[in-house]
Amino acid sequence: MPRSFIVSLLLLIVTGCSFLATQQWDKRFGPSSPINRASAASFAVSNTDVPDYLREVKPIIDNRCVVCHGCYDAPCQLKLESMTGLERGANKERVYDGARLLAANLTRLYEDADSTEQWRLKGFFPVLNEREQSEPANQQASVLMQMLELKQRHPLPSNGPLPDSQFDFALDRSQSCPSIEEFDTYAADFPLAGMPYGLPGLSQEEHQTLTNWITSGARGFDLSAHFSPELSAQIADWETFLNGNDNKNQLASRYIFEHLYLANLYFDDGAERQFFRLVRSATPPGQPVERISSRRPFDDPGVKRVYYRLIFYPETIVAKNHMPYALNKARLSKWREWFLGSDYAVPSLPSYDLATSANPFKTFQHIPPKIRYRFMLEESQYTIMGFIKGPVCRGQTALNVINDQFWVFFVDPDYPDIAEFADFLANNSDNLDLPAERDSSAGALAGWLTYSEKQQAYLKAQDQLIKTKLARYKGPDINMVWQGDGDNPNAALTVFRHFDNATVAQGLIGNDPKTAWVITYPLLERIHYLLVAGFDVYGNVGHQLLTRTYMDFLRMEGEQTFLSLLPKETAHQELAYWYRGAEDIVPTYFKGAGLSEQWQTQLTFSSDNPKAELYQKLKSHLDGVRNLNHDIDTNLHLSPTTQRHLLGLQNQRGKHLQWLPDSSLLIIEQEPPLRPAVISLLHNKAHQNITSLLLEGRNRLVDEDTLTVANGILTTYPNALFKLGNEALPGFNQRVARLQSAQDYQALVDAFGVRRNNPNFWALSDELHKLYRQQEPISYGLLDYNRLENR
Repeated sequence: MPRSFIVSLLLLIVTGCSFLATQQWDKRFGPSSPINRASAASFAVSNTDVPDYLREVKPIIDNRCVVCHGCYDAPCQLKLESMTGLERGANKERVYDGARLLAANLTRLYEDADSTEQWRLKGFFPVLNEREQSEPANQQASVLMQMLELKQRHPLPSNGPLPDSQFDFALDRSQSCPSIEEFDTYAADFPLAGMPYGLPGLSQEEHQTLTNWITSGARGFDLSAHFSPELSAQIADWETFLNGNDNKNQLASRYIFEHLYLANLYFDDGAERQFFRLVRSATPPGQPVERISSRRPFDDPGVKRVYYRLIFYPETIVAKNHMPYALNKARLSKWREWFLGSDYAVPSLPSYDLATSANPFKTFQHIPPKIRYRFMLEESQYTIMGFIKGPVCRGQTALNVINDQFWVFFVDPDYPDIAEFADFLANNSDNLDLPAERDSSAGALAGWLTYSEKQQAYLKAQDQLIKTKLARYKGPDINMVWQGDGDNPNAALTVFRHFDNATVAQGLIGNDPKTAWVITYPLLERIHYLLVAGFDVYGNVGHQLLTRTYMDFLRMEGEQTFLSLLPKETAHQELAYWYRGAEDIVPTYFKGAGLSEQWQTQLTFSSDNPKAELYQKLKSHLDGVRNLNHDIDTNLHLSPTTQRHLLGLQNQRGKHLQWLPDSSLLIIEQEPPLRPAVISLLHNKAHQNITSLLLEGRNRLVDEDTLTVANGILTTYPNALFKLGNEALPGFNQRVARLQSAQDYQALVDAFGVRRNNPNFWALSDELHKLYRQQEPISYGLLDYNRLENR
């Protein structure tokens, strides 16, 4: 029998079964219609006490459901940060798909559909009852209710890891997304797969609260903004600034929007803490916002005049996409001075043609580069955070193009003062083309050689500019590194990669890293337009591969500037060390782009380890500016004994560390009056090079693995959770040092860990979030448990 006939027959059988199941549900409770849920009059009248949604129901959904169902990687696209997401329901299509040949249709909540009916047309199915509004229907026809009941009937085994035969926690695991018509089959096949998936069930009290709420009709609503007169006045001031009529103002506002459209904006000079988003609107201030949604922020808005508006952000804050950004009177005054008070002209507004709009050096050529750089530099943590959290929550293909730990510095905007820099960038804008110009369904064949040639041409032109225009420039020195104007901790950052996600934090955290970057304005701008504004998580495989390829050159550019501060011989030795085993094309590129033979570092070195000496010089250069909050040895909330043990743990190095996960969180109980400490344990995996997209495992060098131990939470996707007393730290350290097998690691977790199926898991989770909120009230958000291991 032909294979195509068999496939068609199976498809016909499945379709027929689904049709029969739908008929059975229609017969019991009537046809499904989202209008039923949207009408308040249709809600069932319950004899039970209806729980208060905001006070009783939402905290349970947040702390037990949103910790897995948030942002783009919410399983089955079931986003539960808001009631609108719960109403929208689930979808069997995956947002993350690195193999699709065509860009996917957009399914962004609040943007790509305006009603539940529209979401149904886009393939989303309900998880709440949308049939007859009665108590039996609300319980039985709700996927959410049935998932919760399934967990209550079949609780997880609580000892040891969960059986691999029944659970799949892999990064790209297959997802089961049953509709109510498919649920009976799902429950029979996966009895232990109730919700929360792979985690303990709700307490009896929590379960009863949600049962009563769902039975009574699951009434709920999104959070709404309640603005004080003071806050309303601040919003009005900012919208007035952002919507001036002259070309200068409109171009400046477009620049600001394209950099801040993903920020969670808040006003920090008042008592209220509410978050906002900056959006494009077809309507001016004073009128209801008519949001303009496009695939990317620089796409054609389709209207004659764009207005920039602040809208309230209604979702529960999740850490993996939370990028807070403060607005205040001082910042407004500074931006007015920079963008509107500076002496430059905008003769005409740029188009939204993709060849222009995807390249910021063309679009914004009339705004002086120093203004643009200052804008990005003063909140550089936010800028770098964009490519880690930004449009994709967990990072994307380009994350495997960075090392597991590196430090980031920035060239001072006044060093050197190149008056011709604006013309230089405009004249070289073609060499700074970005993959977004190829749209979201690009081919993947242009790749390395095309961008390599353009990057080398740009770097050589820059070298020539310095040579001809700056006779006084003798070579790189420590003064080229921005000191944060004496008080800005964004001058020094640390990036940690945790395989498929990453973290950026202020400060120089951990032991000296293998590599570091020194970033210039053109590099910082391209990082943003490559990995944030120009990256489309719904894009095809070609778009994602081009993005990853281009990021290779941006990383190498930042590394080259850092290496230029070292003696030439040392720089070449480091380069060879960083790119051991790389394809011939990589050293060929470096030779072509080369460290200019004319410019020699102006720093003097006295030791036999110039790189370590350079790191110390940079630390001293940034004394009083760099953030020390995550450093173990300077933290006043840790006892001297705790500090000593944690520093000893951080100094471990070698192949025994390979058994540790990428990121772990430790709660350490200390002697009163010291509060419990939350510590991040980050496993920095070593590679001979990071130039290969598909051969990461082959490039591993486990003997060179290191640890970073940091105060606070420096991961949004923890892989493991531990809780121990201060007196247990020596034993914990010793067990880590003796790791030789998976069994040894399992014994470590047995002794100190709290596995995902531990009956005390939710109590620890609540304690962890409480401490996180206390320590980082602005950057706090719910952690994501999709990456918790099962070992």
